[in-house]
Amino acid sequence: MDTIEYGGISTSRAQRAAGLARLACGKRAGRTHLRRLYQDGSAKIRMPAVATDPLEAVLINTAGGLTGGDRLAWEVDVGPGGSATITTQACEKIYRAASDRAEVRVKLTVGDHGSIAWLPQETIVFEQSAFARTLEVDLADGAEALVLEAAVFGRLAMGERTTRGSFHDRWRVRRQGALIHAEDFRIGPGIADALGRRAVAGGAVAMATILMVSPRAEALLQSVRGIIGDQGDASAWSVTTSGKLLARLYAGDGYQLRKRLVPLVELLNGRAGLPKLWSL
Repeated sequence: MDTIEYGGISTSRAQRAAGLARLACGKRAGRTHLRRLYQDGSAKIRMPAVATDPLEAVLINTAGGLTGGDRLAWEVDVGPGGSATITTQACEKIYRAASDRAEVRVKLTVGDHGSIAWLPQETIVFEQSAFARTLEVDLADGAEALVLEAAVFGRLAMGERTTRGSFHDRWRVRRQGALIHAEDFRIGPGIADALGRRAVAGGAVAMATILMVSPRAEALLQSVRGIIGDQGDASAWSVTTSGKLLARLYAGDGYQLRKRLVPLVELLNGRAGLPKLWSL
């Protein structure tokens, strides 16, 4: 069968959905402006009108969700001195997979003294779904990043519970080629059993990881811990020429998780605050 390639992901024409979108922006005349935009398949990018930095971009999967065999790739390049906030139009839904798994690949590149805030809305994981996501971040000298990923394993308010499936999240963050953060979160096939363990989530079904790479990271640690309360924790370190803050949160449902994520993003994203779609 003929194959096509999206951002390094090989996929056949018979698969349900495939898409690749690339955005490049940079600083010009005191503002961050779009330089290049490429879209193919089910991956689309739209940019709300903003009067000041950062440039804001909204990712849209026109397939309306992902299931086994679907492939998406997002690539964002922020030039030196530029700043961008990236979010999604809605929560991404990972549906039951009859075979294979859905895959998403994200690549973020930030030039000297630029900044990026990767703030997608939550990923909702349905029963017997299969999903793998790879996130790669390459930072130049003086570049900053705020990275968030949140997942909800079953919408309890709608009577949905995710008991079985496969979920894998892989992060690699580098500064000037040197690895400064790496993690792999993998759960399944017994998702509910694993989440029910006290050492894992104690029965919580919603969780989030936030990573901040910035000289401001350590100074914000106590404020971050105050927002999280007893629903997670945060730590801060010095990494190469910058600081790093890592926070993990969990909650009984997506609504309770969002109540903490909103003030956290407002705090960590500085003057940019929340993406416009988060406040709708």
